[in-house]
Amino acid sequence: MLDLNLLWYFLVGALLTGYAVLDGFDLGVGTLHLFARTDLERRILMNSIGPVWDGNEVWLVTAGGALFAAFPKAYATAFSGFYLAFMILLWALIFRAVALEFRSKRPSRVWRNAWDVAFFLASTVSSFLFGVAVGNMMQGLPIGPDGEYAGTLIDLLTPYPILVGVFNVAMFAMHGAIYLYLKTEGELQERVRGWIWRAYGTFLFLYVLTTIVTLIQVPNATRNFRDFPWVWAIVILTVLAIANIPRAVYHGYPVRALISSGCAMAGLIFLFGIALFPNLIISTISPEYNLTAYTAASSQKTLGIMAIMAAIGMPFVLGYTSIIYWIFRGKVKLDKMSY
Repeated sequence: MLDLNLLWYFLVGALLTGYAVLDGFDLGVGTLHLFARTDLERRILMNSIGPVWDGNEVWLVTAGGALFAAFPKAYATAFSGFYLAFMILLWALIFRAVALEFRSKRPSRVWRNAWDVAFFLASTVSSFLFGVAVGNMMQGLPIGPDGEYAGTLIDLLTPYPILVGVFNVAMFAMHGAIYLYLKTEGELQERVRGWIWRAYGTFLFLYVLTTIVTLIQVPNATRNFRDFPWVWAIVILTVLAIANIPRAVYHGYPVRALISSGCAMAGLIFLFGIALFPNLIISTISPEYNLTAYTAASSQKTLGIMAIMAAIGMPFVLGYTSIIYWIFRGKVKLDKMSY
């Protein structure tokens, strides 16, 4: 018999993976935005993601809706306990959209520079907060028997979540640089190639550091790896994907580099899900208060109906995403309608 709780655990994870891989390079481009030297270069960076950024955020909205419907108790705990943190994230995502739309409305240098800074800050803060959320989910939170978060915003910003947040910024920046390498040409493309090497070096250092700290800080992180030895195959594939990025960039294959980067991110998110399973939110007060894919789930009937709806709806999301990327493939070309 199909385990619907397990199915939805991985479906929510798949939606979050889709968001990270697709909107990750959008956020990464924002983090790199101020490295562009001229107004023309900054316009090219913005227009590289212009046709796709809003569609990519559909994955985040869908993941949030799936979490709410499939695991309402976990959703309630997360969004009530992290209320202030999520409000900051929401404002950052809003300001990113506003910066994209408003920057080109006036030719004033001061006006455009202000929105450039807003675009950079909004993208970087969003990337950082996503990483902080992952770090807190890994190390656990003070969740009581009532399912309420017994902490403050400052309690979320302990050293380990901050490290994961910085790592996430570096990962998205690398992903964004590779995407720009695909979408640009000429002198800008050569300089973007230099950004990739620096971003990759930073990512690799933080990847090793975060892995070591995770094994120390979260001793149970590899518990499921012992129970499911096949997971080590994902570890190996993720490492190979990371190793293939510099090879693809060196030989001038941006598509292969972007696919490798996306696969590495997907592998890391999958391993994060395996490390947590079956937990959604770990309580540091007592394991009895953990919210799992079974204790925090909706009824089997609800999960079954949602599975049918997902089977009908997801092909449309995948089709829409594929069509948009196909239509706007190729290098960035500016016109009077561009940002």
